[in-house]
Amino acid sequence: MQPDSAAAPAVSIIMNCLNCSVHLAAALDSVLAQTFSDWEVIFWDNGSSDGSHHLVERLGDSRMRIFRNTATVPLGMARNLAIAQARGSFIAFLDCDDLWEPDKLAKQLERMHADPQTGLVCTDTQQFTGNGRPLNRIFALTPPRRGHVFAELLRGYWISMSSAMVRRSALESVAGTDRAPDGTLLYFDPRFSICEEADLFLRIAWAHKLDHVDSPLTRWRVHQNSTTFEKFELAAEETRMMCDKFTRLLPAFATQYRAEADLLHTQAAFREAVGHWKSGNAVRARNALRGRVNSMKTAAMWTLTFLPAGLYRHAAAAYMRMARFFR
Repeated sequence: MQPDSAAAPAVSIIMNCLNCSVHLAAALDSVLAQTFSDWEVIFWDNGSSDGSHHLVERLGDSRMRIFRNTATVPLGMARNLAIAQARGSFIAFLDCDDLWEPDKLAKQLERMHADPQTGLVCTDTQQFTGNGRPLNRIFALTPPRRGHVFAELLRGYWISMSSAMVRRSALESVAGTDRAPDGTLLYFDPRFSICEEADLFLRIAWAHKLDHVDSPLTRWRVHQNSTTFEKFELAAEETRMMCDKFTRLLPAFATQYRAEADLLHTQAAFREAVGHWKSGNAVRARNALRGRVNSMKTAAMWTLTFLPAGLYRHAAAAYMRMARFFR
């Protein structure tokens, strides 16, 4: 049951955790340092075994609301369970190994209040390694437009999860009537563990304006043991599922956005090829790319399949340094 609106904070910050104790304290510090203070944290522990929730409890801050799930569920579902507890008019997301600059929430709210038709506001994001070395800035890869930008977002996705703030009314407008067996509304597709945010944010972009703060107010910690770097075949499968879902749900998607849909399938082929090459199956990697070696990115991947899979870590590190050249 939701508390009455008079007691509700303006912003609910969703933090989903699964064994995130290594970097969690720094993430929490970046929330506590926000110049805008009318917020709550919905800390959803998705079956951790490392005692992550104790770090939140020790802060003794009543704005930190802790929920613990005994079983681990797909990340999309875990995000839905956390949102179900949120009371704010705006929903922000912070992954537990990322960081915010102190004026991040304040500047996003300025953009939200400037246009009530804006459904999502993100910020520029500075990627950095586990040891603090800066990598790319997201907006350096894809300088975004404002407004109705669904097609542009499909062609060059620029929203990092921890940079996103969503208007609750926009979130509810794309949720539909689908619910989990326990009654939880399904904002994020519960089938997804990698593409869950892209799927949701693209659906918001279909129906609402997007805006951004052109400043790196979010810091995204990139490490090669993350799900994105390790489960390429799953990422490929989810990308194809997302494309099929848009074809079913969004009017004229298959015809009006045919080129963008083809690009999604090329991205899926690339991810599948990386997974096969990393596993030592170069032939399957090349088969996944067949007919889609039409960009510098896929051409580079095709070339790599003729080299030993043991070079994967070096190739991944090089890609992170030069991602802007592999669009």
